[in-house]
Amino acid sequence: MNPLVYIIVLNWNGKDLTLDCLESLTKVQYANYKILIVDNGSTDDSVSAIRVKYPNVDILQLESNIGYAAGSNAGFEFIKNRNAEYIIFLNNDTIVDEKFIEPLVKPLMENSNIEQTVPKIFYTNVKNRIWYAGGKVNLWLGQIYHNGIRKNDSRKYSCSQYTDYATGCCFCMRYKDFEEIGGFDESYPMYGEDVDLSLRIRSYGKNILYAPNSNVWHKVSASVGGELSVVKHVRKILGMIKLFSIHANFLQKITIGLSWIISIPYQLLKFIYLIIKK
Repeated sequence: MNPLVYIIVLNWNGKDLTLDCLESLTKVQYANYKILIVDNGSTDDSVSAIRVKYPNVDILQLESNIGYAAGSNAGFEFIKNRNAEYIIFLNNDTIVDEKFIEPLVKPLMENSNIEQTVPKIFYTNVKNRIWYAGGKVNLWLGQIYHNGIRKNDSRKYSCSQYTDYATGCCFCMRYKDFEEIGGFDESYPMYGEDVDLSLRIRSYGKNILYAPNSNVWHKVSASVGGELSVVKHVRKILGMIKLFSIHANFLQKITIGLSWIISIPYQLLKFIYLIIKK
């Protein structure tokens, strides 16, 4: 029998997004998986709607919105005695391929040096356009970015390989590994906790594997107003400041400061261009 995989999906006032996500999850072709919805104090009747349409899905109902990291950790604690061997953290603004689980779990079963796996993630509105095909972290320049972002899919993005970090949009870990590393750092302001988790994994000499045979489609940043949301970018900047203050050494912090001084005008112009283009 296949090992038990628990899929943890966080919801906050995202009833329609979560119902769409659940519709795709119920079609998944894997013999032994369960779904947990962690509701972060929603006020849009999400919980009732989920219970009516998907009565067999577990729901952890929190009193208030405690954020991505704390909500995810709460979901992990909820399944503590349910014999899960693997966990997949999945954003509610996603649609999954029916075969997305096995390519994430199999490398973890076969290689003890791999501690985290992450799928190829596409934009939902353009099915073949990549949002994530591996991630890069540059501790000298203070840069974090996705490989292949906004590019059409090709062979270049179809090779399984180690990557710097796994996006919190969707990733898989062994239950025991997530427990041993201490889960997400709850002090991050919604962005940065996923990269922090991956950097901690790598600091212990373990690897993160990009698994392109696992496919997910993402309604990017739907919970905070879309990919070009000002709220998203403010939180992202705060998360990056915290991340590099923890993981960069003294010399790296100096080069990061210089790099950001040079790049801020360019990034601002790029952001304005993308808004106008949209």
